[in-house]
Amino acid sequence: MSEQPLPAAPSPAVLDDDLLELVDDGPAAQAQQGAAWRVLVVDDDADVHRATELAMQGLTIEGQPLEFLHADSGASARTLISQEPDLAVALLDVVMESDDAGLQLVRFIRADPGHDALRIVLRTGQPGYAPEIETVRSLDINDYKTKSELTRTRLYTVLTAAIRSYKQICELQASRRGLQHIIEGTNQLNQYRTLARFAEGALEQLCALFDSLPQGLVLVRHRADPSGQARVVAALGQYSSMLGINLSALGQVELRERLEAALDREVTAQPRQLLLRFELANQRLLVVYAELQREPKAHEEALLRTFASTLGVGFDNVAMYGQLLDHAYNDQLLQLPNRMRFIELLEQRMRESVGLTLALVDIDDFSDINDAFGHRFGDQVLQGVAARMADQLGSRTEIARISADTFGLLGSADLVNSERIMGLFVEPFAVAGERLQLSATAGLVDLSDGTVLGSELLLDAHIALKRAKQQHRGAAQYFSTEMGVDARERFKLLKGLRASFEARRLYVVYQPQVDLDGNRVIGAEALLRWRNEDGKFVPPDQFIPLAEQSGLIISIGEFVLRTACHQVKRLRELGYSSFKVAVNISLAQFRHLQFIPTLQAAIRDAEIPGDALELEITESMAMEDVDMVLSVLAEIRSLGASVAIDDFGTGFSSLSQLGQLQVERLKIDRAFVAEAQASGAGSSIAAMVVNLGRTLGMRVLAEGIETEAQAQMLRELGCHEGQGWLYARPMPPDALESWLAERRA
Repeated sequence: MSEQPLPAAPSPAVLDDDLLELVDDGPAAQAQQGAAWRVLVVDDDADVHRATELAMQGLTIEGQPLEFLHADSGASARTLISQEPDLAVALLDVVMESDDAGLQLVRFIRADPGHDALRIVLRTGQPGYAPEIETVRSLDINDYKTKSELTRTRLYTVLTAAIRSYKQICELQASRRGLQHIIEGTNQLNQYRTLARFAEGALEQLCALFDSLPQGLVLVRHRADPSGQARVVAALGQYSSMLGINLSALGQVELRERLEAALDREVTAQPRQLLLRFELANQRLLVVYAELQREPKAHEEALLRTFASTLGVGFDNVAMYGQLLDHAYNDQLLQLPNRMRFIELLEQRMRESVGLTLALVDIDDFSDINDAFGHRFGDQVLQGVAARMADQLGSRTEIARISADTFGLLGSADLVNSERIMGLFVEPFAVAGERLQLSATAGLVDLSDGTVLGSELLLDAHIALKRAKQQHRGAAQYFSTEMGVDARERFKLLKGLRASFEARRLYVVYQPQVDLDGNRVIGAEALLRWRNEDGKFVPPDQFIPLAEQSGLIISIGEFVLRTACHQVKRLRELGYSSFKVAVNISLAQFRHLQFIPTLQAAIRDAEIPGDALELEITESMAMEDVDMVLSVLAEIRSLGASVAIDDFGTGFSSLSQLGQLQVERLKIDRAFVAEAQASGAGSSIAAMVVNLGRTLGMRVLAEGIETEAQAQMLRELGCHEGQGWLYARPMPPDALESWLAERRA
């Protein structure tokens, strides 16, 4: 069934007034200003095709002419649609080879995502076959008109609305694709960590956003640079040979002037040329120049602003990452490699390790310099030392700052050796108008074997440095295998101690203390023991110093204190009402801010009186800081506990200070007990300690009594108490309870 054709186009003399307002005036309006809008006409009536083209002849929409494509059936339209891209509008007849051929064609078009922007206008001469409301509601079409109402003016209006809709959809789709490009490009750019690589990637992505091959360059200028020179950090296309040059060397005068103006905030736009200026957080100015193969469209300006904003954040992030990297690997004061970077350099240079020497150089008494003259002066001292090292050891030596006042040196043995290092400090240093004589201690490692990592080499150098410090200030010590074995064994032992403490393999034993006159038990000393995971015992003189050096003694000491308090509670409950337990306290514990609160909690939680506890401190601790010691002792006594000085005679005491302490007990070291028996009791150190203690009103207890003869000698000297194998060995709690029960029986 054929439909009525469109009416013939009216002559120009009778054009509708409203159409005259829509159509551009004059010949210029009919000139093609861009690609034509492609309109598909589908109708089985040839007159409709001719009338449609004639009606729209010479007219433009949105500044572009119309191009018509024709199909005389739904089937031929399907073939044409599949082959032709960029169709803007389809004018479809409803009734063609079938009553609903046009409706089926709408469904075909909408099923193809490649033509989702195509706008559809249904035309019919027989509206009864497809009622308007139902059709518009059920199908995705732009308009539905009867042929009789489509005058030239109405047809132009319908096409204009459809094309504007098509244009908006295309722009939205292009924007969506552009945003997707920006997201994907940003994700890729975020993988780059250096400014040069990020700048190159940004240039590539910027050109790709506008369908252009990468062509352009990126400049960077540091605002703090006195030379004011900008440098090309990325260059692509015809500019690739300019990578790394200064802007002043750019041969294209006009472009150079534009770039210089852009750096000074004067960004001028030109067709198919982009200039973007960024002020980065690290005092840098950055300009991106890109040449495009087409001008950005109006709707792409928002994309450009979005991408430029993203690039600004990205450039800032890369600059910040560079700063972090600089801080992570370089010392900011001396502009030298730091410890981390020095380890990397060590591992890189290990390939040429023959003839190389590593040294750690520690400035003696540097903290005293800071305290006396201030940190600013100290910084200038370090700068002076670094400058002299660079001057005298040459460019072939790697110099780094390892810690506050320790330098790392890596170079040939003829430059890095003890003589050259000590020679650095022969002449005084001129610092802030002062002449300052410095000395340094050094630990050196010969890298001839080349079998260890940089971090391990640095550890070897630290071991040698520590050994040199033990000798005297200003000494130099080369690392030896024996040093490494000893240090690593100590580390292994400390690691095992930590693990054993956490696994509860440390335990407390008790050695009884007796009154020498009647052998009456007065208490016991709590002693720490360690059985490692192999079941072997580790002597206290090996692991206690390690625990003190590592700080682990704080936790271990609290464990001993609490364990001993609970044990004395049990013994008192068993009827030993005056039993007292003595616990050794380390210097680290004694100085710790939480020592007194910890002591209070241990006594309170065990529910024992304070006088059931005696704390033993060494003679050297007692003389460390008298004011601090007196303060802590006063707090201990306020809890009811007593204090003993252990191993008395092995340190150097001031008698006046000893009198000030007012401790309750002096303990004679076991070495003096043996010495007294061998050399004669009357003139022995043991006799002097007993006399001193009695003079100061203190009880005196002797350790290490192994024979009755030693006990008798001590009684004759006037010693009050004793402990040792003569009476009992250290024993666990259950054995102690049995031993006490037997003594009582």
